[in-house]
Amino acid sequence: MANFRLLLLQFCLLVLILFGVEDNVLAGSLKDRFEQFPYWNNRPPVAIARGDLYYPEWMAGEWEATSTLIEQVAPLAPDIVTPGFEDNQQYLNKAIAFRVRFGQEYFIPQKRLFLPNLSRVENPVVADRVFNGKNIAKAYLGDNNVFDVKVDPDNPNKQITLLRGERRLISTVTGRGTETPQPTEFIATEVTKQLFRSPARIYLNEVETTSDYKLIEPGKIQAEQITAIYLSPQDPDYFQASDRPVAIYRYRLSLRKNKL
Repeated sequence: MANFRLLLLQFCLLVLILFGVEDNVLAGSLKDRFEQFPYWNNRPPVAIARGDLYYPEWMAGEWEATSTLIEQVAPLAPDIVTPGFEDNQQYLNKAIAFRVRFGQEYFIPQKRLFLPNLSRVENPVVADRVFNGKNIAKAYLGDNNVFDVKVDPDNPNKQITLLRGERRLISTVTGRGTETPQPTEFIATEVTKQLFRSPARIYLNEVETTSDYKLIEPGKIQAEQITAIYLSPQDPDYFQASDRPVAIYRYRLSLRKNKL
């Protein structure tokens, strides 16, 4: 059971790359956030998450991805340390492989009641959220532990992962922003509320995932991804932590396009 919880945490941290929104934040703010790592004392500047993440054209296609945890920090230790933080050291420098894909064919226009369509992109590249979610979940949890991954057809920012033992992980993206410092670089940040429900307990937290993707050459992408864990208001240490993260994980991502 302990190992399953550790794998679930790793999965929670990585599954957040699946969602996004077209809103931008102030230029330079996300790039600066990477340079300030690990001294993060507040949450990132984001807009309310509406709709899907529009990826750059060079991310379209199916990719063989590997994610490697290269550094972890507990900024408020020893006063506050998240469960499993020390045990997660066993995953340092261990590459986890999975497939992901992005494309125009996965875009589903959302209903906007009484609001004009603010999108400036007619045929955006978006993630195949179900395909990506299942592959990432199985890579981290194992095939036998993952029953299904579902995305709310009316809200692309809400994903439900059904797990063995009547467990489920509900992830709802609430805030997000993007930057394009140069044509071959794309930065996105997202804040997600997570609810893990089992017959025995309910656990809540909030997660920030800030990713910097760089096109190295056609068919090859390198990325740095930093994930920060924030306590929910229901946590007894919430007011002590305030807006400061209680755990920060830094990953290195590598994507190579499949040749079909």
